[in-house]
Amino acid sequence: MTGVLTGFGVIAFVIFVGWLLAALKVVRGEDRIVLNKVAFFAASPALLFTVLARADIGVIFTGSLATHAVAVLVVGLGSAALMWLFGSRDAGRLVIGAHSAVYSNANNIGLPVAVYVIGDGQYVAPLLVLQLVVMAPLLMAVLDALRSGSVQLRRILAQPFVNPIVLGSGLGIVVSAAGWSVPAPVMLPLELLGGAAVPLMLIAFGISLRGQRPLQAGTGRKDVLVATTAKSFALPVVAWLLATYAFGLQPQEVYAATVLASLPTAQNMYQYALRYRVGEIVARDTILLTTILALPVTLLVAVLLHP
Repeated sequence: MTGVLTGFGVIAFVIFVGWLLAALKVVRGEDRIVLNKVAFFAASPALLFTVLARADIGVIFTGSLATHAVAVLVVGLGSAALMWLFGSRDAGRLVIGAHSAVYSNANNIGLPVAVYVIGDGQYVAPLLVLQLVVMAPLLMAVLDALRSGSVQLRRILAQPFVNPIVLGSGLGIVVSAAGWSVPAPVMLPLELLGGAAVPLMLIAFGISLRGQRPLQAGTGRKDVLVATTAKSFALPVVAWLLATYAFGLQPQEVYAATVLASLPTAQNMYQYALRYRVGEIVARDTILLTTILALPVTLLVAVLLHP
């Protein structure tokens, strides 16, 4: 359980640093946008390339990938339907809210959890691929369409070539699938740049918390509550049911899928919301609440399902 506690402790500390910098007026609230741009266009693509380039393709394309994909579809659509029934009519906020209900923090929490709680870091690879190669491009294509006012097939097909995050992820998958070994003079600077991605996102998130309280009236708190409940409780249960009864995974794989489904909402969702200036508060509050809930939920899953 040390890995779970360590992962959450590290994240909480870096978020606190961002909040403290804003509280001391070292940075302004608007500075979070600059940090986000650096993470979005440079650091995050480098990080995702280095992670996925080393992933084992044989581990990625298994029943675990199908489990995560179906669970995300079921819970994501269900969350969007509930938000609509509760009165949310802003399309952009609905998209961000539904994705916040199913987009897991598979990198900066998922990797240490996979290593120390599940016992093998490669178990997180299917979830990373699903989110970075499928979910992220679709999300940004929809947000692009909402911003431009039209859905263009050309823009959707161009996502892998114009979006830096999708491009970095796709190139990493190609390298892994081809079995190539990236030369150290190329990989080392990418690792250095990628190492800045998570701190930049967390500091920007911390800055956004200064002077703010979650679940304030008029900020879409019904959407936040739906997304938080779905992410923290519904997604792990659905993933466990699918892994056990629909796909017949082995106990270790069932355990891994359920643990990873219990992760909090990824910081990327705030990054995307901030980038497109839509649903920012919904993403921010959902990340905060699911991060608080994730530790007890993950520990409970570990106690109940550990093979």
